[in-house]
Amino acid sequence: MSPTPARQQLQITAASPDPALLDLPWHIPLEQWPTETLAALPRGISRHIVRFARLSGRVIAVKEIGETVAYREYELLRQLRRLDVPSVEPVGVITGRRSPEGEPLEAVLITQHLQFSLPYRSLFSQSLRPDTATRLIDALAVLLVRLHLAGFYWGDVSLSNTLFRRDAETFAAYLVDAETGDLHQRLTDGQRGYDLEVARVNIIGELMDLQAGEFLEEDVDAVAIGDALAERYGELWRALTETESFGYGERWRVQARIDRLNDLGFDVGELDITTDVDGTTVRIQPKVVESGHHSRRLMRLTGLDVGEHQARRLLNDLDEYRAATDRQAEDESFVAHDWLTEVFEPAVRKVPRELRGKLEPAQIFHELLDHRWYLSQQQHRDVPMKETVKSYVKHILPNRPDEQAILGVQPGDLREGEPGSADDELIG
Repeated sequence: MSPTPARQQLQITAASPDPALLDLPWHIPLEQWPTETLAALPRGISRHIVRFARLSGRVIAVKEIGETVAYREYELLRQLRRLDVPSVEPVGVITGRRSPEGEPLEAVLITQHLQFSLPYRSLFSQSLRPDTATRLIDALAVLLVRLHLAGFYWGDVSLSNTLFRRDAETFAAYLVDAETGDLHQRLTDGQRGYDLEVARVNIIGELMDLQAGEFLEEDVDAVAIGDALAERYGELWRALTETESFGYGERWRVQARIDRLNDLGFDVGELDITTDVDGTTVRIQPKVVESGHHSRRLMRLTGLDVGEHQARRLLNDLDEYRAATDRQAEDESFVAHDWLTEVFEPAVRKVPRELRGKLEPAQIFHELLDHRWYLSQQQHRDVPMKETVKSYVKHILPNRPDEQAILGVQPGDLREGEPGSADDELIG
């Protein structure tokens, strides 16, 4: 096929450009892209035209947006990735698009689709526990704290601009829209407060919208859930940043503070410790905190790269394995290797290949642990993992939506005749 004039004028900005980008129909307005190019993902209300396309065995999100804004958002997303803040991965910006008639077309921002992620509307299209909204708020509060610690002012915090991935019994939140954001050396209390108020108002509106669509029970108090975000954010921010004073003889409280932050899933990279003039009072304040305490420990021991709550659950099972095999005195790394090869990997491999796209392996193992507990309680005995997997694969997993392929939406939630339709929930 000979290249179109529009292709010849393309300007592609990407850190690692994929030659397959040139094969996409950039000379066609995004809303008119052919069905065979698109990946079927959830619909929604959109500020911008967004489509999902298949590219070199993966899925990318493509958003039509002004050239200046596209470049700015691309750079912000790159900076957030370098800061290790949960956000979508930017792929590139394409400008210079023209139709076959020579008409200029809007620039596009391209991001990598986040596998196993779910927009909040899709979560409520499933049969989930009644506290789903609360768990999403908890995840969003953690994300907002992490962004603020990194000096990022979001400007448009909402459930719609966030993606969620299952993380054991909770969710992990990822930023997908940096269009209104800005990165600073340090945020003022006013900037943090404004972000928090915007989040509260947006979330209340989104939950009320879900109630109007009968995706959320009418008796759920949307205002109380929105207020809970501010409360959860405040608790976490204080735990991570506030100064603590104590007597010189209570130096054990330094380690207690570190342990408390570890329990919250954060490592202390730097701690500011000062004493008063006569040395009777000690003040401590975390200066550098990093999230991912449990996931880093599991990675170091096993090489598994999983979510923070999944890591905590897997580490608990590792500890139980260590005790059951009476190996507390052995080097932890050797025990971890045996747990990985004798417990984790055999259990996950027993899941039929056609069902492995349902959930991430770590999430499947977490659910296997839950199912084993349930069967053991029901049968009043310790059910072996082999039996657990057989029961789980037969009765539980087939009924789960395929989160790798279609983000957990039901067929009725897809826009008929528009398999690539989506909204700001997925890219911004």
